[in-house]
Parts: sequence; structure tokens; C-alpha cells
Amino acid sequence: MSQRQYEIVLYGASGFTGKLVAEYLIAEHPQLRWAIAGRNQQKLEQVRSELGAPDLPIVIADSNDASQLSEMARQTRTLISTVGPYAQYGTPVLEACATEGTHYCDLTGEAQWMAQVYERINPIAQASGARLIHCCGFDSVPSDLSVFFLQKHFKERFGHYATRVAGRMGDAAGGVSGGTVASLMYVAEQASKAPAVRETVMDPYALYPAGVERGLDIPDQNGISWDDHFESWTGPFVMAAINTKVVRRSHALAGLPYGPDFRYDESQLCSSRTKAILSAAGLGTVMAGTFFSPTRALLKRVLPDPGEGPNQTTRDNGFFEFWAHGTDGTHSLRVKVAGQRDPGYGATSRMLAQAGLCLTHDELSVGGGIWTPASALGDALLARLPSVDIHFSVVETGRPRHPPGPRNERKFRTVRSTHSPTEMRRAPSAKP
Repeated sequence: MSQRQYEIVLYGASGFTGKLVAEYLIAEHPQLRWAIAGRNQQKLEQVRSELGAPDLPIVIADSNDASQLSEMARQTRTLISTVGPYAQYGTPVLEACATEGTHYCDLTGEAQWMAQVYERINPIAQASGARLIHCCGFDSVPSDLSVFFLQKHFKERFGHYATRVAGRMGDAAGGVSGGTVASLMYVAEQASKAPAVRETVMDPYALYPAGVERGLDIPDQNGISWDDHFESWTGPFVMAAINTKVVRRSHALAGLPYGPDFRYDESQLCSSRTKAILSAAGLGTVMAGTFFSPTRALLKRVLPDPGEGPNQTTRDNGFFEFWAHGTDGTHSLRVKVAGQRDPGYGATSRMLAQAGLCLTHDELSVGGGIWTPASALGDALLARLPSVDIHFSVVETGRPRHPPGPRNERKFRTVRSTHSPTEMRRAPSAKP
């Protein structure tokens, strides 16, 4: 693979998120051998011009042309894809990378597509050595790596892993992602026509590897609930439907080190019961609307289109906080993930870029196959993320007395933040 022409090819560079990834790579990694790719030469030339990089190579590849995709994959060590909805455009790209032994990462949050491609493409990637990793943006890096990070510290402190972890989305600011909206609409359209897709989206263990016995988790929260650990009301979190499945897959791929009865759930912290009710009602209304053609068409008119996103000021001024609380019934530990820039674009584009760089340059302990961010990248990605202003830290042990938020942040004492190698290792028998 060291003989390949490029270290990274960015596929979909003319899209909104693709451009942000390109801007980051051109500004922060001037020594990188890379190229931008897509199906439209004129649009890619415009991107190259806007980047002020007239010599940046261009690769033309249409997602409907298998020969072009294979040729693109053969030229690079790693392919970063921002071309979605992935259920619509992603399978030929993924298969080309698996066949050619090219590492791959993307931004998909489409569980029904991921579950569909595993059985056929995973063996191809295992044979070629290609590491294929989905969900390398805001869904699901903070969730997946926060559990990975928490469990390392829980084991160091208490001698064993937490048996239950709660992921909680805290404060955030940013714009709505047009690409995420498009993917959501496509999933809803598929689910409205195919009961099997609907079952996959609702199944907590839809992304479990074949042959691994299911645990005790139930479908994601869709109403309101009181959280004793955070002393806060919670409502449903829109990304939980994919994040929880990814966390469970990471655990299974690692050989179930937290135990077969490990449980993980995820929801949104709300400052009052009223806000929790409003949040649940609003999200429920939108999700229900996506399943019917007339309301889906209306939502498409008022929500951002693919390729649209917030301006630079909104992106730069955005932020997010995500929390993970682990317990074994006796001991507790809490982790905070703090990210600068809006989660959907500013932070996501940098997470994806770092995942691609990680696949390209870092020593990883896993071979070919379809992996998750935590199971394949783990400590290597944790070590990289502070460079893009995303930080993981242990913030408190024991039972919290105040819900985490801007007014109470000072009451949480940071215990430690580290990215040293973890004790958690994939079991020799585990396969993606």
C-alpha cells in the first residue's frame, strides 16, 4: 500500500461537508499526498480554485461506474467518503475499497444500510486487509469513544469494567446538517415501504456481529424520564438510534469485555420537565412526519437540502458537550466530551479527517473488516482529537449532586485526561 499514488482521496469533495474536510486538510496537513474526487470535473476544479491549490490532483469517479470506483480505490491508501445518503450511493464505493484493500471511513448514520452490507462486504475486506469504518463524525465518535475512554479509566480505578453506561447529550450550538436531513428522509422513505427496514432501525442489536448473543438493552428512549445520576429530566436524542447500536457493536467486536449483560442507553439532558416534554413531542412529530409522503415533502421544503449548511460564523461559534456515566452498582465514574465548533459540520469534518489520517498513518491492532471508531481506532483517534479541539476527560467520581451544565460546570473537578494505551483489547476470536 505504501506504493500507492495518494495517502488519502477525499470522495465527495464538492459537497458542503467534503469542502470543509478539504479546507482542513489543505490548511493543517501541507505534507499530505492527497486528491479530491467526485463525478463532476467542473465542480472539483472550482473547489480546487477556492482552496487556492491549483496543483491539487483530481480523480473522477461516478458512484454508478464500478470501474471508475475501482481505479480510484487502487490509487490511494485511504478513501474518505462524504457522498450520501450512503444507502443510495455508498455500497459500490464501499465494495470497491474492500476489494482493492483500501482503508475507508465515512459519516453514515444509516443503520439499515450498515446492517445490509456487513454480511457480503465484511469477508471481502477481511481477505484484502481493508479496514472499513462507518460513523466517523458526530454520530458516532463522541458516543463510541466516550464509552471506550470511560471503561479504560473505570478498570484502572476499580479493577473491572462498568456494567452499565449512560450517554447523555448536553449543551450544544450549531446549524442543521442538510446531509443528515437527507439521510434521515431516505431512511424514513425506506422504512415506510419495507417493514424489515423499520425493524432494523428499532432493533437495539441490529449491528451486532453474527453469532454473538444479544444483551439486555431495549429500544431507545422515546419519551421523557428522570435521571437520578444526573438529577435531570431527559428526552429522546435524535442520534441515539445509531449511536447506541455502534457502541454495542464495538463491545461485541472487542469480545464482550464489559460482560454479556453490559447495557448502554442514550438521551438528551433537559433543564426542566417542561422542556423534556416539548423536546420529546417535537422530535416525535418530526419523526412521525418523515414516514408519510405529504409531510415528508413538506419537511424537505423547510429543512436544509444536501450541500447546504450554516455559515462560517455559526460553525466556528458552535460547540457540544457529551457525557457518559458508568456504574457497576457500587462505583461510578463520569466522562465529559467537549468539542469546539458546531457538531454537525465544524467538528464532524475534523473528526472525519482525523479518522482518515489515523487509518493512513497510525499503527492499529486490527486487520481487515468492517469496524467501528472505537474498535479499530481507539486510543490512536483519542490521541488525535485534541488537535481539533475535541477533548475527553474524567470529570467526577461518585454520585453527582448537580446536573452538568454551564452554571454548574465549576462544581465538577477534572480528575484526569489521558490518551495512553488502553487495557481493552480485541479478543483473538472476535471478528468484525
